[in-house]
Amino acid sequence: MKTPDMKRQHLTVEAAYTLSVNALLGIGHDVRQAKTLAGHMLDAALCGYEYSGLPKILNLADYQEKRLPTGPIRTIHETPLSIMQDACGHNGMLAIQQATEQAINKARDNGFAVAGVFNSWMSGRSAYYVEQIARAGLIGIHTISSRPQVAPPGAAEAALGTNPIAFGFPTEADPLIIDIGTSSIMFTDLALKARRGQMLAEGLAIDSEGRPTQDPIAASEGAALPFGGYKGFALALAMNALGVFAGSGHGAEGAGYLIMAMRPDLMMPLEQYKADLSANLARIKSVRRQPGVDEIRLPSEHAFAQRRISLQKGIEIDQHVYDALQKLADKAV
Repeated sequence: MKTPDMKRQHLTVEAAYTLSVNALLGIGHDVRQAKTLAGHMLDAALCGYEYSGLPKILNLADYQEKRLPTGPIRTIHETPLSIMQDACGHNGMLAIQQATEQAINKARDNGFAVAGVFNSWMSGRSAYYVEQIARAGLIGIHTISSRPQVAPPGAAEAALGTNPIAFGFPTEADPLIIDIGTSSIMFTDLALKARRGQMLAEGLAIDSEGRPTQDPIAASEGAALPFGGYKGFALALAMNALGVFAGSGHGAEGAGYLIMAMRPDLMMPLEQYKADLSANLARIKSVRRQPGVDEIRLPSEHAFAQRRISLQKGIEIDQHVYDALQKLADKAV
């Protein structure tokens, strides 16, 4: 492994967005696509998830030539409550953004909606989609069955994806967002560690021979492990089954992306739901703490706080990531 290069480049939010859009234009996206992708990845960076932020543009560039679209995203089945779409090889951050907007519109009209997407790749940060659903006053669920990157307990090779699940719930303040992968490490994080020359913690991955490894390059050629052993494996299987529901049996690499949106007023008025959930979360945060613990922190609270700070102060990325993005951006000039 190389020695990690920890030199950093500071960017204002405006500069980071411009760099991202131009880099994406430089690898062949049109303006609308580049803005959609840049908005998604910049938001991840603002929320403190650097590996899902601007470095991910380099991952997208690496994969782009291997996964060219075969045509426009097309609807293959639709009802008032559902829509199934063949992404025809388009990036997931484009296809699932479109599916999210469609699910929101259908749920607003009919109370509930489900959208499935297949034949896509690299869907980005799941929290990004369910937050949009929650801020629209709906309850959102997003599940992913992705290409094999994770080995079942006892296996020497990958058989399941990292298979995340995410939830979004509206409250009286910021929504409650829960976004977890079912693997011990996400492959975008693995790719960033490889770029930085950082080793993995023990027990996260195996190499191509099925042997434990802390080398991120060897792990990328092998497999990650499920988090929590058989419990993570079981959740990954559930995401796999929902992926089939979303069309994974039809598309490349067996990837299936499901979006669900529900109006709380199917059960109770929206404002009552927000008030009841907000009171419930406040009760949880107020429980007695262990010595040295300042607060009980809920999922998404840190990300929202970090976003507020980053919007004012900007972000930092590795210098070599900045240089690589600038080279891509120069192609767009």
